[in-house]
Amino acid sequence: MPSILVVDDEPGVRSSISGVLRDEGFDVDAVGTGEECLERANSDAFDVIVLDIWLPGLDGLTTLQRLRERQIDSQVVIISGHGNIESAVRAIKMGAFDFIEKPLSLEKTVLVVRNALRQRDLEAENRVLRAKVDRQQQYTMVGESAPMLRLREQVALAAPTNGRVLILGDNGTGKELVARTIHQSSRRKSGPFIEVNCAAIPEELIESELFGHVRGAFTGAVADKPGRFEQANAGTIFLDEIADMSLKTQAKVLRVLQEQVMERVGGTQRIKVDVRVLAATNKDLLEEIRAGRFREDLYFRLNVVPIVVPSLRDRQDDIAPLADHFMALLATEYGRRPKRLAPEAASRMRQYGWPGNVRELRNVIERLMIMVSGETITAQDLGFLGRDGVPDAPAAPSGPARPLSEARDEFEKDYILQTLSAQQGNMSRTAEVLGVERSNLYKKLRGFGVTPRSEK
Repeated sequence: MPSILVVDDEPGVRSSISGVLRDEGFDVDAVGTGEECLERANSDAFDVIVLDIWLPGLDGLTTLQRLRERQIDSQVVIISGHGNIESAVRAIKMGAFDFIEKPLSLEKTVLVVRNALRQRDLEAENRVLRAKVDRQQQYTMVGESAPMLRLREQVALAAPTNGRVLILGDNGTGKELVARTIHQSSRRKSGPFIEVNCAAIPEELIESELFGHVRGAFTGAVADKPGRFEQANAGTIFLDEIADMSLKTQAKVLRVLQEQVMERVGGTQRIKVDVRVLAATNKDLLEEIRAGRFREDLYFRLNVVPIVVPSLRDRQDDIAPLADHFMALLATEYGRRPKRLAPEAASRMRQYGWPGNVRELRNVIERLMIMVSGETITAQDLGFLGRDGVPDAPAAPSGPARPLSEARDEFEKDYILQTLSAQQGNMSRTAEVLGVERSNLYKKLRGFGVTPRSEK
């Protein structure tokens, strides 16, 4: 039921407007001052505010201005006396929807309120559509290089089916984007897309996350909770970093794939699920199988349609279009104009090795959008990338030769510290750029005698 707030200092006007609007089926509240209007609008959401211009204390125009400053998006209809048409026009310019003159015509009042509600619905619909377009732009597979054209072709063939897809590729190449594109192009696109990062969930919690649990299954299980497989019913579940899942959990996932049924942790009820499974990893699963860390039967269940996502260094023609794409997205996010990539800057970016792939490119573009004051990004702005496409290596020692292992450790330490500096000390981003788990990065730094900033 639409909610209306009537603001007028005359009790008779408040009563008559409120009565006719209630008769039309609206939920109506009424106050007598601008201060009360702001207080009520802060605590309750109103679809329309019918606001008199002449009010004691805070007048109608000032009240409207305060509403907009506080980003209260109710439609505002102004009540204006004969001598206040100029003020009513000012109110329209300030964002009011319309005005009605005194003496009030109750029929016109109802009509204007209905029009305001219709406008509010249209604006809400536009916001939803705009958000949908923004999401589609954010999850767009950008690039026209030969590897990207092959990737698009594979996705187009796999998407309309229910076949399981195993997405392979280095960290930061866009495996999640491929998974989302497959879902959005499938017959299940109206269903949920549920992502699970298997590496980010502790071993003792992953079964509960995947399959849910019943009340009392373990300490802290105070209520029944559905798992990710249940949440993905009639849709798609994306198991990212599948190789980091324990053998015990792998066995339970295999059972769900085989039987399409599962049980919550601590429960006995068999729950049927209809889920399409997409999985991804940056590891060599055949090597993981030989090492005894991954089940061969699960591998064959997942590897129905294998798709390899190319590294950015293998699709250099896509670097400039990707940079423009990220600049457009970030410009919208930050409320700025996109910057132009100078030819020499584009050449420098093509020479760089991009160990963090597309994810690193996006981080670099974000840094440039924030730190470059001009409208054009030059090669000098990219000096932190290194002259030959990788961070500068430490100079060779002039003294006696050292053991290879010692020299390798020194290079690795300098490389990590340079990358950490480029990411402004952010351990999560540094781990993403280097393609390692954050926990491993902490271990390496401690092994080099460096205390991570977050531990100091």
